Amino acid sequence: IIFKFLYMQIKRKNIFKQYKWLKEKNKFFIISADYDGLICAAFLHHHLNWKLSGYYDYNSIWLSNNALKNKKDLIWVDLNILPSSGKSIGSQIVSLNNNPIGLKTSCNPNIINNIDLDKFNMKFPFSTLLFLMWLHRINYSKQDIGKLLILHSDNSWMKIQKYTNNIDTWINTLNDFNWDYIKKNINTIDYEMKVDQFLYPKLIHIGAVSGFSKLTSKYLKIKSRECKFNPDWDSDIILKLFNLFAENLNWTPPQLPEVIKRIEGKKYTKNINDINKIGLDNFFRSHKVFSYAITSPKTLKYTIFNKFSNAKS
Repeated sequence: IIFKFLYMQIKRKNIFKQYKWLKEKNKFFIISADYDGLICAAFLHHHLNWKLSGYYDYNSIWLSNNALKNKKDLIWVDLNILPSSGKSIGSQIVSLNNNPIGLKTSCNPNIINNIDLDKFNMKFPFSTLLFLMWLHRINYSKQDIGKLLILHSDNSWMKIQKYTNNIDTWINTLNDFNWDYIKKNINTIDYEMKVDQFLYPKLIHIGAVSGFSKLTSKYLKIKSRECKFNPDWDSDIILKLFNLFAENLNWTPPQLPEVIKRIEGKKYTKNINDINKIGLDNFFRSHKVFSYAITSPKTLKYTIFNKFSNAKS
């Protein structure tokens, strides 16, 4: 019954009307410094010719000359940033009871569908990549390595196995897409064996596994793997992943940004109850928060940058 409450369809035309930049070409963008950001970068460069201009890992920002020259027009991908001059697209929970002012320029399926902390179990269960693919009607119907790579982003395949009710609700919410192909055979030992015996060894071989994340698969109890990288010394891993996407998805790799500046931030963790006492907007203003993520129903992680403290949020 709870999930029926969510049942409303999101229209692409309304998103493009509100966030016109999402269909514009040749934009400059920053990505999260992980696998999820990189596969979004490959997608956006191939389909919209966006220019990869830097990285952000919620501690440091790596910026190229393009990023510095176009800092007011940068788009932050697979990220949530607060300065109202910054545009972003991400898929995490970002709201307590209302949306902070800066997020009016942030395209996020949870904001669009009014999912806040109170409905944490109903949050968008896919990756930012799958949201972009749905938005731009880029269907993928092959049952091959390309599908393994797509569904590795944000461990989407494990979420398809684990959160079936929420998955089905969001599939109805984001209709007119080949979700049947995306879901096909995921809930099988055969799919898990392909991940365990082919995908993970391949990623490990090129150095694109930095650790384990929270989820475990249904049948073989495989621990999910993640890839976070440091742009200062991991450019070979970045290039190998871009080549892997090019070989198996035919997405033209973006040129690696030549980083000329790194800005160090400070990352903090705060209990949600403490923030509720003063309100999210007041908290962000008083602490000059640049970016944040609600990582659990009790925890908010945020980053501040002295260099960005004069940005209005």
